[in-house]
Amino acid sequence: MLDHINKNDRYSLFIDGANLYAAARVLGFDIDYKKLLEVFSGHGRLIRAYYYTAVIEDQDYSPIRPLVDWLDYNGYTLITKPTKEFTDDTGKRKIKGDMDIELAVDMLELSEQLDHVILFSGDGDFRRLVEAVQRKTTRVTVVSTVRSKPPMAADELRRQADFFIELNDLANEIARKPSGQQNFDNSADDFETFDDDFDDEAVVEVA
Repeated sequence: MLDHINKNDRYSLFIDGANLYAAARVLGFDIDYKKLLEVFSGHGRLIRAYYYTAVIEDQDYSPIRPLVDWLDYNGYTLITKPTKEFTDDTGKRKIKGDMDIELAVDMLELSEQLDHVILFSGDGDFRRLVEAVQRKTTRVTVVSTVRSKPPMAADELRRQADFFIELNDLANEIARKPSGQQNFDNSADDFETFDDDFDDEAVVEVA
């Protein structure tokens, strides 16, 4: 499945946290981030694994914070920013966290130093980003799913990418075991509420 990554390729992972979580959730499993890093570290020369997510501040407890802290100490490079609160046209208070710009800027800047980038997102807005990276002669693999209804991976993004990996095909290798069957050191099992405040658009209503 990862044989298209050459053994001498320098590559990095760019993970759209909210989008990857949403894709795994609709497929019925949770990501074991230690396993994910091990799977991709076994191919080519992995330089960095970047994880992008917005974080709700000024709360006694944020469900994403334990995961963010764990990833930061376990081989991932975290890129975060505070969420923003706004009122929509109906007067409802909402929270929004969008990391697309941060991910795009980093991928564009770093792609010149890489042979391959792996994007964990199905967001069609990234098609132009992928195209721009390819113009730098860097290959792009997209990891998402078309087995959800509707598909999480936008057709235009799949067509633009050099390679596409169906997330469901990775499930046996990167899924978390049921809670209680493995301890914290082996995965993010304690993060049962991870990112539940965010959907694919990372916008939620505030009561």
